[in-house]
Amino acid sequence: MSRHTRRRSPIQVRLLTAGAGIVAAAAAIATVTVASAHEPGGQAAQSAKGGADHAVFVQGNELDGNTIHVFKRGKNGALSAVGDYATGGTGGDQVDAPTDSLASQGSLVYDDLSGLLLAVNAGSGTVTTFQVHGQKLTHRQVLDSGGDFPSSITVHGNLAYVMNAGGEGSIQGFRVTATGLKPLDGSHRSLGLDNDTVPLFSSSPGQVAFTPDGRTLAVTTKSANTIEVFPMRRDGRPAHRATVNDSAGGVPFAITFDGSGRMLVAEAEKSTVSTYKVRADGRLKVVQRPLANGQDTLCWLERAGDFFFGGNTGNSTVTGYRTDSRGRLALTNDVGVAAPPSAKSQGVIDLAVTDDEKFLYVQNAVSGTVDGFRIGHDGSLAKITTVTGLPAFVESGMEGIVAV
Repeated sequence: MSRHTRRRSPIQVRLLTAGAGIVAAAAAIATVTVASAHEPGGQAAQSAKGGADHAVFVQGNELDGNTIHVFKRGKNGALSAVGDYATGGTGGDQVDAPTDSLASQGSLVYDDLSGLLLAVNAGSGTVTTFQVHGQKLTHRQVLDSGGDFPSSITVHGNLAYVMNAGGEGSIQGFRVTATGLKPLDGSHRSLGLDNDTVPLFSSSPGQVAFTPDGRTLAVTTKSANTIEVFPMRRDGRPAHRATVNDSAGGVPFAITFDGSGRMLVAEAEKSTVSTYKVRADGRLKVVQRPLANGQDTLCWLERAGDFFFGGNTGNSTVTGYRTDSRGRLALTNDVGVAAPPSAKSQGVIDLAVTDDEKFLYVQNAVSGTVDGFRIGHDGSLAKITTVTGLPAFVESGMEGIVAV
């Protein structure tokens, strides 16, 4: 059992599979820029040009030192380990988290424009960036996140925003430069929450995400059941107050967008997805009411062209969806399962789709594995690889995955 005794919501009771410890947030860490702490040997491929090249990055979120685990992706989608890189910060674990220590989407992000990989260090209240060269990470930078327990990052153009889940919750902006991130003065905004420094997983915000046009910034708040949207000013700073929208479904968690810029939100309470049109003033218009998938606790949602894939952590399945030109969402099959669970696929959490939209990679927190799937023309999934030995969830576990 957890060392903390709190009244649990129905979703907590249903999901609780292991006790979770508390990680005390460390004192703010000053910005440092150093060479990568661990350079893998000759196995690490280097791209002829800068940027990621057929790689999968997995965030270990280790409490004694956060690590990025790097895998080379073969042409057939199979993965082979090439090295580990210390982020210079520590991982974190939210109070009573059942399988997902950070309880968020977007804790590890790759920005193709700058060639930067961005990671949160929830336990130390910091963010780390690396310059990516193939499967090699260099020029590590560690800087203060601007709040407690950072758990999600989003990037658009030369702007990056970090969501801090602890305390009152906040977003903090940064400029993306040739030498890494630089804090953006006057960009900090409170989310008005009432969390401890290390938040309860069900009351922490789920994700921060730019809309595809970069004109608005959205945050999901699970316990408040809202989607808070900040219109962005031309100077890269958000409006002083968010437009607060009631969620169409219960416990909004992950955010993604279709090809027309409509927002899709995964809702954990009844494993539903709702679709919205985002207005310039931050108001959301419901395009489609919550669509249930028949599974248990949908939290993560990623796009692959006209298809979307959702991770159901309660019963370790992956659901497939397709959308039409009007933004109407439907399941790819009658049972809502595109990938059933297996003995090595327990505790499905975060997902990642490759840039070419051919492969999907799924983190399995309880078993400490990552499954790779080939995405079919009809949205079906065929498993092609499983890697083992990653940090499995006990008091904490891995969370955050990027595929390119």
